[in-house]
Amino acid sequence: MSKYLLDKFLFTVDRDPELVEAYRTDPAGTVERWEREYANKLLNCHGAEDSTWQALSAEERTALAAHDHVRLFEMGAHPFLTLTLFIALFERDHGPLEYQLAYARAMEHITLPYPDIST
Repeated sequence: MSKYLLDKFLFTVDRDPELVEAYRTDPAGTVERWEREYANKLLNCHGAEDSTWQALSAEERTALAAHDHVRLFEMGAHPFLTLTLFIALFERDHGPLEYQLAYARAMEHITLPYPDIST
């Protein structure tokens, strides 16, 4: 499992409106596409600097495909990256702050110490 790659997914998808919409409507397909097209691209580098070895774990793929922000947090995904992407995905379906409050309620069972979110 790679917290770096998990956070990279959340970061890069959140910053691309087309990927946000694709992830909203076809999460499993978007995870597969992202892993194939983006996972081994180094952030802020040209194509010659691509990596070849990074891959999401099966558990990460499953949690991403299920939009399971609680499981992603439990695996160490940064909560700010998860929250900002999930706001982009789902806030439009809710009233003001309604989604953010539901997001927080879903994580009420998590107690200190939180998972390590350091990078």
